[in-house]
Amino acid sequence: MLRIAVIDDNASVREVIKGFIEECGFVVAGEGADGSEAVTLCKTERPDLVIMDVSMPVKDGIDAALEINEECPTPVIILTARGDYATVKRAREAGVMAYLMKPVRFEDFLPAVELSAARFKEFSELRKENRTLKETLEARKVIEKAKGLVMEREKVTENEAFCRIRRLSMDRRRTMKDVAAEIIRSMEEGRFQDKKS
Repeated sequence: MLRIAVIDDNASVREVIKGFIEECGFVVAGEGADGSEAVTLCKTERPDLVIMDVSMPVKDGIDAALEINEECPTPVIILTARGDYATVKRAREAGVMAYLMKPVRFEDFLPAVELSAARFKEFSELRKENRTLKETLEARKVIEKAKGLVMEREKVTENEAFCRIRRLSMDRRRTMKDVAAEIIRSMEEGRFQDKKS
């Protein structure tokens, strides 16, 4: 069940949106009247989605969406009375998932919410996969460098060098990347010792 926050400086618009949320079987996770409150609400309540007006005091909805995406990534749907290119472009660059034109119609509400939640989940999974791949690639580069240094210094085969790094990793209960980085530092300082026992 989605928990949705509603941010709009117009209380009557908030009431309409809250009604839509409840009619769809979702939960209102909180409400606010400006972009600054939206950011705070996302940090404290961790809603599954935020529906937020563009034009608000203190901080507008697009600036708030950008800050939310940087600090506590949450899908954002923007409410706007104007669909001009500049607003749409700013919203897209801020990572907004969708926008609804005011006055919001119920028949437009549910598809926007479901599409935004699904797209955000896909983006989150891709981001996580990308981060894992980057970490794996970085670890491989460090291990390969350490392995090359061990091979050169100890005059051992590639497999023997890899086995030494793996053995040190198990003995020290640290990742191979961390051990490899330590080997590189040690060799650069001339203090690496790992003779075969």
